[in-house]
Amino acid sequence: MSDHLHGNTFLLTTDRLRSRLPRPRDDRSFRSPRHAVTQPRSGPVPSPLERARVASECLNVVVLPALRHGARTAAGPPRIQSQTGRTAGQIVRRCGVDQVYFCGGCTHRLFGFAGNQASPAHVTPVTDLVLLPASLERETCSSLLCSSVCSPCPSPLPEPYCLEISPGSTARHRMQLLSEAVWRRRPGPASGGRSYSSRNDATGYGPVFEEQPLDLIYPEESPEAKISMNCRARANPPATYKWRLNNWESGLNNWESGCLLFQHGGGEPGDHQPREGQALWAYVCVATNVYGTVFSKEAIVKFGYLDFFSTEERDAVHVKEGQGAVLLCAPPPHYPDDLSFRWMLNEFPIFIPLDKRRFVSQKTGNLYISKVEAEDSGNYSCFVSSPSIAKSVFSQFIPWYTLALQPGAEVPADIRVKFSDTYALLNQNVTLECFALGNPIPEIRWRKVDGELPTNIEVSMAGALLHIFNVQVEDEGRVECGSVWLIGRAWFCVAHVVLSVPEWAVHINNTEKDIGSDLTLSCQANAKPWTYIRWLKNGYSYGKGDLRFTSLTFEDSGMYQCIAENRHGIIYANAELRVIACAPTFEYAPVRKALLGARKGRVVIECRPKAAPKAKITWSKGTELLSNSSRVRIWDDGSLEILNVTKMDEGRYTCFAENDRGKANSTGTLSITGESTFTTSVPFSCLVLYVEECYMQCAASHDPSLDITFIWAVDTHVIDFDRETEHYQSIMSDDSSGELWISNTQLKHAGRYTCTAQTIVDNVTVSADLMVRGPPGPPGGLRVEDFKDKMARLLWSRGTDNHSPISRYTIQFRDSFSLDQEEWKNAITSPPVVEGNAEMANVVELTPWTEYEFRIIATNALGVGEPSVPCPKIRTWEAAPVVAPSDIGGGGGTSRELTITWTPVPPQYYYGRKFGYVVAFKPHDYTDWRRETVADPEARRFVYKDSSILPATEFQVKVKAYNSQGEGPYSLTAVIYSSQDVPTEAPGDVVARTLTATEALVWWLPVLCDSVVGSVVKYWRKYFDNEAAANRVLVPASENQTRLENMLPDSHYMVEVRAYNDAGFGPPADIYEMYTRKAPPSRPPKLTKTWGILGTSVNIAWDHVEPWINESMIEGYKVLVRKEGHTNGTLYTTGSHYIDLPRPKRGEFVVEVRARSEGGDGPIAAVRVSARGLLGAESVGVLALLLVALCSLSL
Repeated sequence: MSDHLHGNTFLLTTDRLRSRLPRPRDDRSFRSPRHAVTQPRSGPVPSPLERARVASECLNVVVLPALRHGARTAAGPPRIQSQTGRTAGQIVRRCGVDQVYFCGGCTHRLFGFAGNQASPAHVTPVTDLVLLPASLERETCSSLLCSSVCSPCPSPLPEPYCLEISPGSTARHRMQLLSEAVWRRRPGPASGGRSYSSRNDATGYGPVFEEQPLDLIYPEESPEAKISMNCRARANPPATYKWRLNNWESGLNNWESGCLLFQHGGGEPGDHQPREGQALWAYVCVATNVYGTVFSKEAIVKFGYLDFFSTEERDAVHVKEGQGAVLLCAPPPHYPDDLSFRWMLNEFPIFIPLDKRRFVSQKTGNLYISKVEAEDSGNYSCFVSSPSIAKSVFSQFIPWYTLALQPGAEVPADIRVKFSDTYALLNQNVTLECFALGNPIPEIRWRKVDGELPTNIEVSMAGALLHIFNVQVEDEGRVECGSVWLIGRAWFCVAHVVLSVPEWAVHINNTEKDIGSDLTLSCQANAKPWTYIRWLKNGYSYGKGDLRFTSLTFEDSGMYQCIAENRHGIIYANAELRVIACAPTFEYAPVRKALLGARKGRVVIECRPKAAPKAKITWSKGTELLSNSSRVRIWDDGSLEILNVTKMDEGRYTCFAENDRGKANSTGTLSITGESTFTTSVPFSCLVLYVEECYMQCAASHDPSLDITFIWAVDTHVIDFDRETEHYQSIMSDDSSGELWISNTQLKHAGRYTCTAQTIVDNVTVSADLMVRGPPGPPGGLRVEDFKDKMARLLWSRGTDNHSPISRYTIQFRDSFSLDQEEWKNAITSPPVVEGNAEMANVVELTPWTEYEFRIIATNALGVGEPSVPCPKIRTWEAAPVVAPSDIGGGGGTSRELTITWTPVPPQYYYGRKFGYVVAFKPHDYTDWRRETVADPEARRFVYKDSSILPATEFQVKVKAYNSQGEGPYSLTAVIYSSQDVPTEAPGDVVARTLTATEALVWWLPVLCDSVVGSVVKYWRKYFDNEAAANRVLVPASENQTRLENMLPDSHYMVEVRAYNDAGFGPPADIYEMYTRKAPPSRPPKLTKTWGILGTSVNIAWDHVEPWINESMIEGYKVLVRKEGHTNGTLYTTGSHYIDLPRPKRGEFVVEVRARSEGGDGPIAAVRVSARGLLGAESVGVLALLLVALCSLSL
């Protein structure tokens, strides 16, 4: 088909239109049309040719050429110039198309402009689009009218609307927008023939994300070999989705849903698929509809891996018993860093239990043993798990050998696990590690410098871990970890800094503004460190800081995103800005049709049309135009106010609204009733004592034809008589009165009471004050103006006295050492009595270096008032301590040592930082005192080592406290003695005798010395056991023998005996060697069926027990007869395979038979016997449980 003319209208046929459609471009290369129909079809995105094909099925295009202002005439539309031979692109370029006008269905009649009375011009062939040139006024588009008639084309469009195109856009751009609009007008399969949504439709809105993609780790060995991401946006019309990879268009599009699914591995080099070796992908979901485009939060995809440990053998470790040790894990390369560490011992899955002696750092994976013991020997392997990728690996085993060391050797504390300065995010959890090596095992303590540890903490692993939950800003500060040891402590201090991701303080919201108005979009975020604010509009960068618009246009409409980010996180705030322009309409808020006013009263008639820009309002009464006067005033919002109305003011009032888009009006009728309402009885202000009653009256005169209602309010609160029946009651004595009765009056009931008499025409209001006398209110503004070590000066403002003078004030306090934090104590003040007219007082006799908070209570003749709000906490100044330690003592200890003990000073008497103790001691015949410092405030003893100290030397000792401000007084002097020397003699004549296969008895000649506390007996298997791991038995000095237990049968044992005292162990006696016996028989006797009851006896028989080759020979049998439920009874021995027992006279008995040997007794075979007969038999042994038949014999 070729270009041709039809009448005076130039028609561009669809063949020509199709031939001029541009090739597709990146959707981000131009801005989406604001008023286009954008209901997307299901299925793949159509090509431009497909869109043109749809256009050719139902559409022809009417193009109006460029016009000048004032070209319209009263006779009809402007004359159309012929454009013969022009192509679509030429016409668009020549006409400067500014607007595309969708005008109804497939066939219709095109009428003239608004206000034109000319007859319609019939347009053929079928027309769906009218292109209006840029020179026409904006109202031209919306002023065209269309009427649809039936046609064979799908789904007519009954509502006209406009699609704006930027005047400066290229012809190709405009034609592309036109083809997009043609396609989107096509009805979708699920739309029922209506697949469009107008930009002015109140139900439409831009995309709002309901689900956004999340960061994820892609494991290197994932069996699924795919990654899935989801995003979902709420939008009307529904949004279409695209994905961006590393801030570039990815080609991964899903037009109908936000699901992104792609396989790992394979594909062409251009495919955006995760591959091993790539470290990072950043995906963003883009949701778009006609109202604009929004970007989701960035989702980071990282490659997770955990390599295997090196296969090289690890060197053996030799550590002396009692010392500390560290095994290094050295985890292999990995990502991410959220590894967990455990250590295996000898084999999988035997993991080392953690306690106060052993610790595994979850930062480095290293194993720390504070004090090595003999049983620590073995093979160790570091076991590493990555929960993010569900993979675990373990290292080569490390051989560990423990070397014996002289018992009692002490090793000073050494903090080996230290945490660096910690940066924690707000509201997250953080764990700090601290562990020390030493012998004895040090205790771990935590404290916060210049403050208290927060309450949201938990200490675990014997103090090695400090967990801080839900970290807050006030948790920030310097944290110290200390290792408490016998002779002092070591402290390690780091900074704990709390940071935060951005959090909105002010964010944007959906906004609808009139065209031509001004607007400022602002958002603010709180974060540490500070945030960087930037903006996106429909996915494009749009500046930073506040966005300020002057004279808004349609081009300013769209989806705006405010983005706040710092190095710890990023947040988005999304909002739609919709610039509207419409002629005035009263569809949503018409003027009330029937209006009532009271004579001599006041009438306000509201006029609130919807219009953009804001409409100019005028009023008329009938045909008379109203203007402002002494009685009549038109408000800024368009409402009409008439004062002192009369019957002459009755009539029809019309509100006229006009803007550059059009005009509208709405009319209501005003009727005037009788006299206006006025009060005849008013309430009086009153003063009552609390808990008393109060009565307030209120009456009004009104038009009897109108109903009247009385409303009571106190201050701004309207009284609800149905719910507040405890104190308020409304009394209606007649139709023109509404009294208020207040019972059990409380202080809170004081205020201004307002009575409103209201009819449907007008209302009148009167007020009165209620004053309630009672105890005073709480003082205000309590603060600490100055404070020292034992004094604080408080200032406050007087509270309400509730109409009774304040007689005095009481100051109360609570401190950080109070057992009950809810308990307040009365403070000692200067002056002792704080008068009622005072607003300042000194609190004295406070404790130095203590955290206090204060409150104050006022009292008058009617009672004690409520306490004030506590003032902010303060900490008094430091001072030298005045309390000395108590219970000074000590003595003993190991050789060449002096041990001094005391009871520590309670924390409330520390009086300052760096609290510790000064220990002074000297031999009794010396004049000079030796002083030693202990820096641990919780220390209870001090050990002084000196090789020149003679055993049992008398010493005088005393202890005092000190802090950063000085030293306190000494305690009372105590007398103690240094330790004895270790025993120098060895026990004699050690002899041992085996009792059973697992027990032996050993005895010796003891060392006769007063200082000897006892003897220690060690025993171990020769050739098999390490002497360092030998079993030990401590025996008091009053005994010279002991039983050795838990020995192994048929084994060669070594037995060693030493004397010991507080100073240590003496030399060993000669080692005695012995052999334990073979194990006892493991099988029970087998009861035979020849047993029974004969006369006055019971015969029990059994088969002989045959021992195994590694078991002791049978020497006979033991038979125990006991009552049912008892453990003791009568024991018989026999060398035979049977026994006759006396028959029980009544009740039930149990007969137990077991073999006996030199190695001990074997397992039991049992039978139950009663006076009536034999009930049953059972064998109890390590091999089997034998069941025997029941039988009963009659006498």
